Amino acid sequence: MAEGIDREDAPAATGGWWLYLLECGDGSWYAGISNDLDARLRAHAAGKGARYTRGRAPLRLLASRAYPDRASASRAEWALKRLPKGRKLAFFAEP
Repeated sequence: MAEGIDREDAPAATGGWWLYLLECGDGSWYAGISNDLDARLRAHAAGKGARYTRGRAPLRLLASRAYPDRASASRAEWALKRLPKGRKLAFFAEP
C-alpha cells in the first residue's frame, strides 16, 4: 500500500493499467493512469509524481478502475477529464 495517501477500500493494484482519481490538499482532483498503482501513489506522496500534484499535496485516492491495456486506460482518462468535477466520481460507478 502507498505511504502518505489514504487508499480507503481501493482494490489491490496488480496487473493491467489503472485509471485513478486523487484528492489534493487544495481541494482539486487529479486523474491519471499507471500500470503500477501503488508505486505511482508513492511517487505522488513523495512529490515525484505529476507536476500538478507536486505543489498540491495529494491526500487520498478517491477512486480507481482497472483496464486491460494502456490504450483503454488512456481513453477512459480522456473521457474522465472532460467531465465536470461533480460527475467524476459517478464515472467510476458506471460499468
